Amino acid sequence: MRIYICLSLFILYTGAIYAQLTPYEKGNKNVSATYDEIISWYRMLDKKSGQLSMIERGMTDAEKPLHVVLMSSDKTFNPKSWHFNNKIVILINNGIHAGEPDGIDASMMLARDIINNKIKLPENVCLAIVPVYNIGGCLNRNGTSRVNQDGPKEYGFRGNSQNLDLNRDFTKCDSKEAKSFSEIFQWLQPDIFIDNHVSDGADYQHTMTLLTTQYDKLGGSLGRYLKESFEPSIYKNMSHKGWELVPYVDFESTNFDDGMDAFYDPPRYSSGYASLFNTLSFVTETHMLKPYAQRVQSTYDLMVSFIEETHIHAKEILAERKKTIEEKNSQKEFALKWKLIKDNFSIINFNGYERDSALSEATGLQKYFFNHQKPFAKKIKYYNHYQPFEIVKKPRAYIIPQGWNDVIERMKSSGVVMTKMSKDTSCLVTTYKILSYESYSKPYEKHHKNFNVKTESLATTMKFSKGDYFVDVNQFAERYIIEMLEPKGDDSFFAWNFFDGILQQKEGYSDYRWEDLAAAYLKKDSSLQVALSKKKKESPEFAKDAHQILDFIYKHSPYYEKEHMRYPVYRVEF
Repeated sequence: MRIYICLSLFILYTGAIYAQLTPYEKGNKNVSATYDEIISWYRMLDKKSGQLSMIERGMTDAEKPLHVVLMSSDKTFNPKSWHFNNKIVILINNGIHAGEPDGIDASMMLARDIINNKIKLPENVCLAIVPVYNIGGCLNRNGTSRVNQDGPKEYGFRGNSQNLDLNRDFTKCDSKEAKSFSEIFQWLQPDIFIDNHVSDGADYQHTMTLLTTQYDKLGGSLGRYLKESFEPSIYKNMSHKGWELVPYVDFESTNFDDGMDAFYDPPRYSSGYASLFNTLSFVTETHMLKPYAQRVQSTYDLMVSFIEETHIHAKEILAERKKTIEEKNSQKEFALKWKLIKDNFSIINFNGYERDSALSEATGLQKYFFNHQKPFAKKIKYYNHYQPFEIVKKPRAYIIPQGWNDVIERMKSSGVVMTKMSKDTSCLVTTYKILSYESYSKPYEKHHKNFNVKTESLATTMKFSKGDYFVDVNQFAERYIIEMLEPKGDDSFFAWNFFDGILQQKEGYSDYRWEDLAAAYLKKDSSLQVALSKKKKESPEFAKDAHQILDFIYKHSPYYEKEHMRYPVYRVEF
């Protein structure tokens, strides 16, 4: 009888433990949770523990809500309260590429282990976890689209319900996911942001690589602190856990002796967007060719390392963020673009495989491969120094005329404070004229992105209407405001085609009608006569083309529409 009771208790006990195993653990560590399993798991944890709360916050293109899991040791779930009490807020994003589910399964285990006290969540650290960001991709499961990836058996797809790559959407916000994320990010205002990924590309021995937002671009004392203190502490912590980290390997077929370039993350990427708000930002990149169990465990351990080191460095992180925000408020100039400088590098320990060649059975030609029979460990150069270019002076404010609703909506989602003008107003502003630009010949994430933009500026007094938007730059989102509203910005609204309407001339003329008007106007404007004469001397082809001459006169006359090529965002200088 005693044996039967003990056996029953053992079955009940082991059954209770088994009920707390994730689908990944139940599936021999080569199964990733489905969307329904993910949400059900966190709902179960929410009911089990007062230390965790899952909420719905915003919608996705899959017409399912985006969930956020909040965790704190004192069982409070108000980000404003967290910040008021000097707690560090860590935001973890999972499944932005749903075929890369390592973070999804690792976060499920992490949340369980925290509420079971296997992992301690310090009092000065709070977590916010997005269980799965790309829900549409997560629902589109298969076992073949990640052809280079070793497990799991099934996974989601890279594109979302619009077939968008959501890690290119953080500024243009074509997806509901990105709009919801902007609002979540501003609500949380995280001190640290972690986006969990799986890397494609070269073959090497490391299981985990880490993309840290570029120090120079992050800027200020925070960038220096990240480089000199916080990031090294993460590397050291992971080494103690048996994982030798290296920076994200941004190459596919490279001579390792040439070194490695740091990844440049403009604001279209998650880490680039987060850094605009002085957030320490990281993208974890497990190596695709490592077994799924290794990848999930290294992701789990890295998140634990972040929690541990954040607890230790909390005061410094808060102080450096505050200091950098104050520095930015007094900063007079901002960079819109950055370029890699190769005269400055550090040395990293890299464990790779020699590149080799053999005859391909697929093509009958030579192929290259990384030879696992020839491992190496060597020190290589790591180039991670970027210099700013396309410098712009910070204005006092920008004015955006009402009607540019797509831009206004996105700025509001990113926490920009804007004031509607209470009456019709005339004021002195700086205007930009778009002189030239290029566009991608093929669509890139639904756009033909504009680049290589050239402008000229002019100070002029303009009339603005009641309801137009006045955007004071001196606010928390000031760097976002500048990079998004300056037309030369890497990922500005102009770059992403939101202002393309001004690039097309709306009114014109018939040559036979304009001929007489042009002649009459030319007689009255002596400066135009001089400019036309100069143009003819400089360009013999122009001098022989009547249509070009008429167009020149037209575009230098009051008849030409002022809106054509005039950038519709206006700078109010100090």
